[in-house]
Amino acid sequence: MESDSLVREYLLLGLGFDRLEEGFVDAYTGDPALRRKVENAPRPDPRELARTAATLRAELPSAGLSDERTRFLDVHLRALESSGRKFAGDDVGFVDEVDAYFDVRIARGDEEQYREAHRKMDAVLPGSGTLTERVHAHRAADEIPADRLKDCVDAFSSALRDLVREHYALPEAEVVEYEVVGDKPWSGFNYYLGNYRSTVAINSDLKQHMANLPRLIAHESYPGHHTEHCRKEAGLVGAGQLEQTLFLVNTPQCLMAEGLADLALESIVGENWGLWAQEIYADLGLRFDGEQAQRLSAASGQLLGVRQDAALMLHDERRSADDVALFLQRWSLSTPERARQSLRFLSSPLWRAYTSTYVEGYRLLGGWLAEVPVGAERSERFRRLLDEPLVPSALRPVSTS
Repeated sequence: MESDSLVREYLLLGLGFDRLEEGFVDAYTGDPALRRKVENAPRPDPRELARTAATLRAELPSAGLSDERTRFLDVHLRALESSGRKFAGDDVGFVDEVDAYFDVRIARGDEEQYREAHRKMDAVLPGSGTLTERVHAHRAADEIPADRLKDCVDAFSSALRDLVREHYALPEAEVVEYEVVGDKPWSGFNYYLGNYRSTVAINSDLKQHMANLPRLIAHESYPGHHTEHCRKEAGLVGAGQLEQTLFLVNTPQCLMAEGLADLALESIVGENWGLWAQEIYADLGLRFDGEQAQRLSAASGQLLGVRQDAALMLHDERRSADDVALFLQRWSLSTPERARQSLRFLSSPLWRAYTSTYVEGYRLLGGWLAEVPVGAERSERFRRLLDEPLVPSALRPVSTS
């Protein structure tokens, strides 16, 4: 099969999954005729979608694509084959499911690390009461008043956009619009619309905190998801790599994108992001202890694996929802309501494996960036994440054994 035909079949295949589960296609900016073709066809058979993915994967080596594009399509077709099997009712173990979707192997974390994180958090938040009580009190004091949220979002979006434009070129026409929504399993979501436009939805069901808002805006917009979409549309799609017009849930794209987005704030602002944010909040008349926020973030970063452990408990160990909620409350120091919100995300048929994109994406991409010094070399590696069709296995060290 020629390269153009194979890529076209890949796009039709990926779009077909949205007929099985709405939302599987996170973004599509390609030929609208292909989407209409899929929408006007009968609902596809998931087993047939899995077979198509396997067939296209077998034909990849002879399609005449570059090594980089071949590697990208190979791991994505593997993911789609696994998704087809899941939709068809096959019993796939959770670890194997995550491996097939995201090109990464997962395992339970070390609870001693979580205890160490609690000890560090205890030192950052001294006082009476249990650590859980102090954390909850701190988070309550850190909440952004509802009537100030829009001002804060606009301020951080503008400041981060200016910083990104200093380091990484963006199309003049790019724009992000923000909206508040409810009844969602996530805290924020980027809807990339194509032509360098995004809508970022912020979940009103979850309180927004001063320490987290800069990270949320960096993650969803600058230099996170929106910036990556814009630069890949201008670069890769502009160069004819039409497979990049399609962004699918439960594929390696997601692990790369979420890892990039979770590293976005420190990558563009630096390790003193809290002190930077403190000045912006001060201009808005809000008090924020940036140094304390940095220390607390560094300590709580050791709790990264808790959410993935919860997913493994739920899906691999068949633990009850109550047990998993208590586990989240204990180690994440979250409220029962927040734990149940996390459990909702972990229980979603579409999103249940997705937590691993945040955990393993941050670890993998963070380790890869940290291989080079802060400065020009680190910025260049972050640019590669924004611009190139990298996959997780491309960032892992090659074993010499």
